[in-house]
Amino acid sequence: MKTLQKGFTLIELMIVVAIIGILAAIAIPAYQDYTIRAQVSEGLTLAADVKAGIAEYVAQVGDWPVTLAEAGLGSAAVLTDKQGRYVQGVDISNGTIDITYGHDANSKIQAAHLAIQPFLNTNGDVVWRCGMSNAPAAPATETAGAVTSDASTGITTLSDKHMPASCRAGFGGS
Repeated sequence: MKTLQKGFTLIELMIVVAIIGILAAIAIPAYQDYTIRAQVSEGLTLAADVKAGIAEYVAQVGDWPVTLAEAGLGSAAVLTDKQGRYVQGVDISNGTIDITYGHDANSKIQAAHLAIQPFLNTNGDVVWRCGMSNAPAAPATETAGAVTSDASTGITTLSDKHMPASCRAGFGGS
């Protein structure tokens, strides 16, 4: 008399465990990069009002602000609060915004920097270059004396895979 099989064989269970292991090996690093990019985007959100302040300053004065206070973004006491959960600070150097990551940020981006560099187009509007993205198309002019975000300067120290797509090398300026 034949007995019916009840349950799974050991081989079937091992195959399922192996498949789950392979999927986890692929998914966990991808998810970690995704969460790091989400942390990096906090810096871009905190820099939004700084970008507006710089554009307004350039429109009124015709030059790049050297500090956050000069851009009309508050007193020195208030500027120390330009932080977030993952952002240690946001600063300006000759118009270029420098975002420094720290606090609760992933260890892969602790103390890393992201530069957002301004350019002027022919209409006098400020256009931005984020991280290692391409400079805006001509005839936009680079900021005189502004710190660039080239790899040689060391300002943008984030890995390309941890930056939002608009800040990666090869992406056009905005």
